[in-house]
Amino acid sequence: MAKRRADGLSQEVIVQAAAAILDDGGEAALTFRALTARLSTGYGAIYHHVANKSDLLAAATDAVIARVMADAVVEDEPREALRTVSLGLFDAIDAHPWVGAQLSREPWRPALLEVYERIGGLLVALDVPEQALFDAAGALVNYVLGVAGQNAANARLLATDRSAFLGDVAAQWAALDPERYPFVHRAATQLREHDDREQFLAGVDIFLAGIATLH
Repeated sequence: MAKRRADGLSQEVIVQAAAAILDDGGEAALTFRALTARLSTGYGAIYHHVANKSDLLAAATDAVIARVMADAVVEDEPREALRTVSLGLFDAIDAHPWVGAQLSREPWRPALLEVYERIGGLLVALDVPEQALFDAAGALVNYVLGVAGQNAANARLLATDRSAFLGDVAAQWAALDPERYPFVHRAATQLREHDDREQFLAGVDIFLAGIATLH
C-alpha cells in the first residue's frame, strides 16, 4: 500500500503537480488517479481544492500565464513591451503545449483575460484609435497564440528530427519549377535555415509596423 503524505495539500502544490503531468504526457495523462499517485494522497484532499479536470486545467493555465506576466519586464516603450510579452507567451506555450489549447477552449477564464488586458493596455499606450483597438488586439493575440500553439505542436510531432524534416521539405521546394512556383523556390533556402523564434518575432514587428499606420 502506498504511503500517504503527512503534510497538508495546497492548491498551488496540486496545480504544480498537474502541470508536471501535463508537460510529461499531455491532457490525456492528467487524471485524478495519476494526480493522487503523484501527490501520495487521496481523492478527497484534491477535490477540496479543485472541482474537476476542467477546473484543474484552468488553474494550471492561469499559473503559467501569471508567471509570464510577472516575468515580462514591461519597458517604458510600449512597442518593446509588446515584443517582450509576445515572446514570453511564445516561450511559455513552447514549454507547455497544453496551455495554448486551454486558452482557446475557455476564453472567459482569467488566463486569456490577462493576455488581452496586457496587450490591449499596451496598444492603448501606443495611441491606437478607439475604433481600431478591438481589431488590433484580437489580431495580435490570435497571431501570438496561433503561431505559438502551432510551433509547440510541430516541435512535439517532429521531436529531434526537425532539421531533417525541414531539409527534406526545402529540397523538395528547391526542385520545383521556378516559373510555376517562383516564391516557394526562392524561399527554400530560408525554410531550411530559419529559426522559429526569430520568425515569430519578425511577425510581431510586422504587426507593430502596421499599428503605426493607424494614427
